[in-house]
This record gives sequence, C-alpha cells and structure tokens, in this order.
Amino acid sequence: MAVQNHARDAQNLLRSRLCNPSFVFKALSGSPDSNYSKLKFILSSSVTEACNNSLLLLGPRGSGKTAVLELVLNDLLEEYPDMISVIRLNGLLHNDDNCAFKEISRQLCVEHHLLFSKMASFDDNSQFLIAMLRECGLAHKTIVFVLEEFDLFAQGKQRLLYSLLDAMQSITSQAAVIGISCRLDADQLLEKRVRSRFSHRKLLFLPPSTEIIERLLQHILLLPMDSTLPNDYATQFNTKLESVLADERFKEILKNYLSSSSTINHLLRFLFVAVSSIDVKSGYPSLDNFKTALSSFRRQPKQECIKDCSILELYILACIRRLESKEQKSYNFNSVMKEYKSIHDQFQTSDDYARNVCLRAFERLLQRDLICFSDNRGQGQSVEFRPVKCLISHFELQEGIKAYRSCPVSCFLHYGFCYSGISLLAGVS
Repeated sequence: MAVQNHARDAQNLLRSRLCNPSFVFKALSGSPDSNYSKLKFILSSSVTEACNNSLLLLGPRGSGKTAVLELVLNDLLEEYPDMISVIRLNGLLHNDDNCAFKEISRQLCVEHHLLFSKMASFDDNSQFLIAMLRECGLAHKTIVFVLEEFDLFAQGKQRLLYSLLDAMQSITSQAAVIGISCRLDADQLLEKRVRSRFSHRKLLFLPPSTEIIERLLQHILLLPMDSTLPNDYATQFNTKLESVLADERFKEILKNYLSSSSTINHLLRFLFVAVSSIDVKSGYPSLDNFKTALSSFRRQPKQECIKDCSILELYILACIRRLESKEQKSYNFNSVMKEYKSIHDQFQTSDDYARNVCLRAFERLLQRDLICFSDNRGQGQSVEFRPVKCLISHFELQEGIKAYRSCPVSCFLHYGFCYSGISLLAGVS
C-alpha cells in the first residue's frame, strides 16, 4: 500500500513537471550558446544599456519559442522588478491595426494605473503610445512588445509594425519588439519601410539533438532526492528508469515516435502518457509504459480505415505506394493497373481481378478519402484517366497490412518488395 501511495505521488510530481514549461526549459538554459542565453543577453542590454532591439523567434509550433521567452522575461522581472513592462499581442486577435493600438493602450494603462478610454481614436492611441515610450525611456523603464503570430501582423499596411519600429528610432525611447512566428520567412513579409527599421536579428528553434533529448529525459523523469518521497523509493525508481532509458528498445520506440515530429512539445506529450500509464501496484516505470504511450499516439483514423479495406483495395494502395517509391510524380488508375499487372506477372499470385472490378475498388478508395484527385482539372474525364495521390503514409499502410488478419501472403510480399528491395523476397524465391 505504501508503494502505491509513493507511485501516485511520483506520478503527480512528474506530471506537474511536464506541464511546467519553465521547469522543462530550465535544463537548456545553462549553455551560453542556447537560445535562452542569447535572448536574455539581448533583452538585458535593452534594460541596462537603454538599447532599442527588435528580434524574431522562428521555429515550428511546439519548439519552445514562447516558453523560452517567458522564462527569460520572468528572470528579468525578478532581476529588474520595476524596470520592465511587457505588452502582449497576438496576430490571431489583434491583426487589425486599430484593435492592436487600442489593446496596447489598454495594457499600458493597466500597467501604469492610468484611466483607459474605449472611445479613443486610432490617432489618439498612436500618440499615447509615443508619449508612453518617451516617458518610460526618461524613467529608464523598458517596454517589451511580444507579438505572437508575427507573420499575421505583416499583412495589410503594417501600420502597427511601422509605428513601433519608427518610434524606437528616437533616442528617448527604450523598448524591444519580439516577434514569434512559425514561418521561417517572416522577415521577408515586411515592407521596405518596415524592414529598414528592423534589426534583422533571428533566433531559430531547431528540433532538439539526441544529446538534448537525453538531458531532458533525465531532467524531467528522475525523482529528486530532497522531495517528500522516501529516499529508498526515489533511488530504486531512478535506477529502474535509467535502465529503461539505456535500453536499445526504448531508443527505438522514441525514434519511431519522434519521426513524425521532433519538437519538444511533441516529446512532452509522449512522456505525459507514459508517466500516466505507470502501474501503481508495482510502483516503478517499465518499458511497457513507453510502448503503451507509443501505441496510443499511433492510432490514426486512416489506419483504422485500412482495416476495413478489401484485399483488392490493399493491392491498389500498395501499387500506389510502389509508384511513389519509384519517384513517379503523377499516376492514375491506368498506371496503377500496369503496376498491379507487373507484380502479378512477376510473383504469379492467385489474386487476379478483372479490370472493371479493380475500377470499382479504386472508386471506393476515392469515396473513403484514402486517395484523392491531384487537382480539379479534367473533371469531365473518366475516373481512370484523372491523376490521383495517396492520402496515407507508408507507416499507416504498413501497420494496416500487418493488422489485416485475412491479408494473403502475396500482399505482404508485394508491399515488402515496394519498400525493402529484395530482402523480404530473398527467402521466398
């Protein structure tokens, strides 16, 4: 019973860590080459040296751009509690210039205990912003503008970006503009007048390396020895966890999971499910917990549809994937049938279907959205002449064929030949 209680406490502790971005990214803040260190240096110079800075944080969603920025801002607010004001805008909510200026004025009024007027015009809010930048600069207080979904602010006339960057040209202002975007070409969307005032600094948030992933796993999953948990339980828990992390099977599971998306947020979701599946009766983590997490994420709707396909439909999907493996960019029903006939002639399979039967199976795949037409041209043409593309991945089709109990051996060989060369067929010939 005591072990079960300790296991629940350990689960709660690990889940709270996984839901706390500040704790997760704190492990990556020690290196001077980290984005945390670079971003903190730039913003610190705005505070201590009264420098005006503009910077873009670029990377895929879930790579930690906002989390690292929040970690830096929290640290700076602790170091300089009365010298920083943070204004937050989001391109999904404030891409209209009038709405954006009004939101900036509202947040500045709240920050400095001023009366906000909802009836103020665009010009009034613009003049108020310039006046606040001047007053804060004279008071040696830095205003940090955080623009989430920065690329959406770069649409239209870009009056907000121009006004902010132009106001920062004054020697009395003391501000920093931080843009966050998942578009790597966000700076190329800026107009010439805006680009000339932008500093063109960019921090790229790339997928974590193997070394960083290993460091994160140990930082997040290992129990601290100074917690409320007993030392002997924490020691045994960490010993079992380290043996799992060192297992080659675990590394293969992690590699398979991160093959679709290697962002840190994607990794945290995987670890959360694995931690939640720890058996409280045994009280300790095992490799099965990570296998359960992998299988829960690998349940794809398309993969479920494959289980309901007929044998002929599986053959057609395998032929399409075979054509793609040959780097054939465009294919239709006729080219798929040629591929099907070549496989049938080569392996002498018993699954030989008439052309009209294959066409009906091809149309069923279209109806179930497992394949679709490549474009809208040629709508008056017959189905067999219009180019199509496959909507399922290699992994989904492979797992679907494996899970298909009545799938003939020839289909396994057919699909294996598509992706494994002659290795699968060597033992059969």
